[in-house]
Amino acid sequence: MVMFEKESAQTRESSATAMPSNKYSAAIMEKSNNMTATAAVNGDTPPAEGLSENDSGVELTNENSPLTAAEPPSPFSPKQNGDAASPQDGNQCSRGSRKRSRKRREDEESTWDSDKSSGASQGLRQTPRPRTIFQAGLTSHAHGKPRRQSRKQEHGTSRCPGNPRAPAVGSGGVPETPRLELMEQDSKDSAQSTSTLSSSETKQEYSDNKGFGIGELVWGKIKGFSWWPGIVVTWRATGKRQASHGMRWLQWFGDGKFSEVSADKLDSLTAFPKFFSQASYTKLASYRRAVFQALEMASIRAEKTFPPCKSNSPEDQVKPMLDWANGGFLPKGEEGLKPTHSANSNPLEHHVLDVSLCEYFPSAKRPKLSLCKSKAAPEELCNREQMVNEVLKNKRSIEEFCLSCGKTSATFHPLFEGGLCPTCKDVYLEMSYMYDDDGYQSYCTVCCGGREVLLCGNVNCCRCFCVDCLDILVDPGASDQARYLDPWRCYMCQPLLRYGVLKRRHDWSLKLQEFFANDNGQEFEKPKIYPAVPAEQRRPIRVLSLFDGIATGYLVLRDLGFKVGQYVASEVCEDSISVGVVRHEGKIKYVHDVRNITKKNIQEWGPFDLVIGGSPCNDLSIVNPARKGLYEGTGRLFFEFYRLLSEAKPKDGENRPFFWMFENVVAMAINDKRDISRFLECNPVMIDAIEVSAAHRARYFWGNLPGMNRPLCASGMDKLQLQDCLDHGRVAKFGKVRTITTRSNSIKQGKDQHFPVLMNGKEDILWCTELERIFGFPVHYTDVSNMGRGARQKLLGRSWSVPVIRHLFAPLKDYFACE
Repeated sequence: MVMFEKESAQTRESSATAMPSNKYSAAIMEKSNNMTATAAVNGDTPPAEGLSENDSGVELTNENSPLTAAEPPSPFSPKQNGDAASPQDGNQCSRGSRKRSRKRREDEESTWDSDKSSGASQGLRQTPRPRTIFQAGLTSHAHGKPRRQSRKQEHGTSRCPGNPRAPAVGSGGVPETPRLELMEQDSKDSAQSTSTLSSSETKQEYSDNKGFGIGELVWGKIKGFSWWPGIVVTWRATGKRQASHGMRWLQWFGDGKFSEVSADKLDSLTAFPKFFSQASYTKLASYRRAVFQALEMASIRAEKTFPPCKSNSPEDQVKPMLDWANGGFLPKGEEGLKPTHSANSNPLEHHVLDVSLCEYFPSAKRPKLSLCKSKAAPEELCNREQMVNEVLKNKRSIEEFCLSCGKTSATFHPLFEGGLCPTCKDVYLEMSYMYDDDGYQSYCTVCCGGREVLLCGNVNCCRCFCVDCLDILVDPGASDQARYLDPWRCYMCQPLLRYGVLKRRHDWSLKLQEFFANDNGQEFEKPKIYPAVPAEQRRPIRVLSLFDGIATGYLVLRDLGFKVGQYVASEVCEDSISVGVVRHEGKIKYVHDVRNITKKNIQEWGPFDLVIGGSPCNDLSIVNPARKGLYEGTGRLFFEFYRLLSEAKPKDGENRPFFWMFENVVAMAINDKRDISRFLECNPVMIDAIEVSAAHRARYFWGNLPGMNRPLCASGMDKLQLQDCLDHGRVAKFGKVRTITTRSNSIKQGKDQHFPVLMNGKEDILWCTELERIFGFPVHYTDVSNMGRGARQKLLGRSWSVPVIRHLFAPLKDYFACE
């Protein structure tokens, strides 16, 4: 049995913790709750693939900063070291137990090395390597609990999507709300953890006469980002090397990440009117958070207090702080913002207001707190222990309760008998299809939270269950029993029985589709249903494909026998264009960047019968901690699709069938999903290619195609098992594989990151031809222009699954001519 500790996945919108003591904190929190959170300024790879910051060309890390947690990170921190269990835990495990990171360290290092070859050797906005910090009041073994149950105290906090900082866990096992004071205190502790330094020695770290010493509040600028507030820190706080001459290590407000920035790209925080961006402040929750934290720290240093505000408006409550900053931080000005330290103290030792930042860094969903507890409601509130008692002893229906938090008045849970409250449903919609590098779910299958989770031992299953869910919903001590089973089968793989109050739905696959298709938060009119066109009146279909990729749409239309009158494709990747040109013999008309297509172009090329596309998901996927959201970065390209879709739709009086489809990732923020639905005026359907192929690939599809909600059924030509996709003489170790992305190591499977194929008794990677079969493409489809394996996998990793698109396009045969 493999056990693994993860951080609970709460979004900012769904957090519910104690209200902050400072009214300005509350104002910012309330303001952010009403707006879409769009960006966290950190990252290293495209979502679910390999996240990269194209603008800067450097790698960004996704580890925690030292200021982000009050518990001491350990060398065995799961997110930092490949999700490893500690050696002591391993000694307690059964003989066949495995640790998640046995071979991950070498793999991770090699991956980093390969990634860095395309950028600078030292990236911007990086977080430190794992290090150990011991802080007063925190112990590894609280209340004498067994080491297995107190691992959350021993491990450093792990990355939480969309939430760079995660809460500390106190001795009682209850998450503590992060405090702003950790920003400077952690830097001080890290500077003392290596050796005891005098204050004069620390001051000499930046001695190039360019100013900006340790502890100063500054504005900083790096390529690809606007000016951002931060604090100058010692290199020891970063866990990396000393800064180069003329450079400074900054820790950014808002996300706590580190960057090495040129002193020439810094300016004092007192230049607030010059660098403050009202547009970013209005749109970006991360920017509002950063500005608020910077001003909060500045007000403490300057001993500035603000009069109480009678208005309940967040703008009115925060306005005094912004006015103070724009007015030059009077009366003390720049002198009041300087760090103060005595001869016997570290220069980073400042006393910062104990401000609760629960909205920005929500506490873990566990232990068993209702996410909606702070909201006034007439509904009965209870925890999950009370829920279990009500079901078992008072014979109440489990469908009345939220399986995640125990609250009543819940909607249905898609996989198990029981419900989910509206807040937990939003969390589930975001996190249920989020996977870690080992291919397993990032969070518990039941509650989409959990700190310590059990990984299913079925090699074809990628689910995990948290210890709390087992001990509460199944039976006290169920996690202990599961720990010593090898392999342990999860409750989605075990027989359809009731385990405590937990029972899998017999129709869970249909319920899952209904769960993702129905969003009670938004209701739209049903799309117009066009009557079928008589066979003799059908004409060839005319298609506009935006973000076309490797021409999957054209391939499927031809495979289904459609006569394609015109296929206009917008694509900027030269390799993708090469595949389309070669494989379809120049029948596709490639046009320029989607942003340059005008209304006049649409009129010249059209009219169109079908508009399809899927904008880049880099800044939408919650897997990307540096995502900028729907309104920034590549996320904004959705609006190009929306603009051109509006131009291509039939005008009033045109009575002709017109269809469209938009695709993107499932693992996106719930607000981004709802904003997309609001613009497109429909809710999406969720389709996972695992039903018709040998690989997982869950995606949202918006559109008005006939029968989009019908069940996904495999055809005789679909290859459902990995073995069906392999060449002769090669043996599959797994029945299905995880989602294949642009990252080369995404083909590794299971807890120990094995290659999925055996050849001549040795593990081997998937060949390009086998990857093409998994996606449903013809063999050698991407073998053009002497592209290497890595380039071909990137093309496939960004493409659609052919069987899924065939499923969606098939009903169009009633409207357009076929051969």
